[in-house]
Amino acid sequence: MTGIKRADKMEMLEFKHNEEVVARYIPSGAWTDGLGFYSQENESIQVGTWQYDKGKELQKHRHMIVERAIARTQEVLFIVSGSVKAKIYTLDEKFLDEVILSQGDTLILLNCGHGYEILLDNTKVLEVKNGPYPGAEADRKRF
Repeated sequence: MTGIKRADKMEMLEFKHNEEVVARYIPSGAWTDGLGFYSQENESIQVGTWQYDKGKELQKHRHMIVERAIARTQEVLFIVSGSVKAKIYTLDEKFLDEVILSQGDTLILLNCGHGYEILLDNTKVLEVKNGPYPGAEADRKRF
């Protein structure tokens, strides 16, 4: 895949390099009824969606302590409002692809470089990434 994607709002896109999925785009229209996950179990960031009707109760639970080894920061963007062009790069800093995100869209960034261009005023984005955060110098290389 190359070139700006204005994807069908119902279909998830996977961005691959050397057959490895390095990013996933989940458009707002791709959510389905119930619980759905867009991550593979072995990925260090897990992303899922909920879509239920009024009255649905989810069983209470807590999470157990599980030792995990995280090698790289991964992040998820959720576009609250506005629009962002996300550029995706290989880990050796070569341009791979780009996608335009709009309200309600989600982008999962796994093993890739990335950069963003804000396309509309007052764009609001929720970013979630694995931690703990070791600081900018240890966590990233700008290119």
